[in-house]
Amino acid sequence: MDKPDKIKFKYIFKDDYNPKYVNGAFGGISPQGEIVVNFYLERVALPRSQTYSVKEGMVLSEITAEREPGDHETSIVRFVENGIVLNLAHAEDIHRWLGEHIKSLKSNLKKNV
Repeated sequence: MDKPDKIKFKYIFKDDYNPKYVNGAFGGISPQGEIVVNFYLERVALPRSQTYSVKEGMVLSEITAEREPGDHETSIVRFVENGIVLNLAHAEDIHRWLGEHIKSLKSNLKKNV
């Protein structure tokens, strides 16, 4: 029996699959005067399948013409996972709290350098 000269990997992801981290945020002030911040993940799209050439039992290289979808490396997925709405008092509290933690972090970084 002849061995195949290529192998195809298929990936099955749920439509809402996304790693659990945030790499951006956007927002503004709502008409009601609340501060709105939405956190999002932005990443390269995931392929549905990739095909690789095989010779003498060794995987050599991807056959990019057979990748599905072909444009996955040039497509960006932005997934808004969650967001928050703050009134001014809460925003000031978080700003103060975060500022103290940033000072502590910088202080610890200087000690460890």
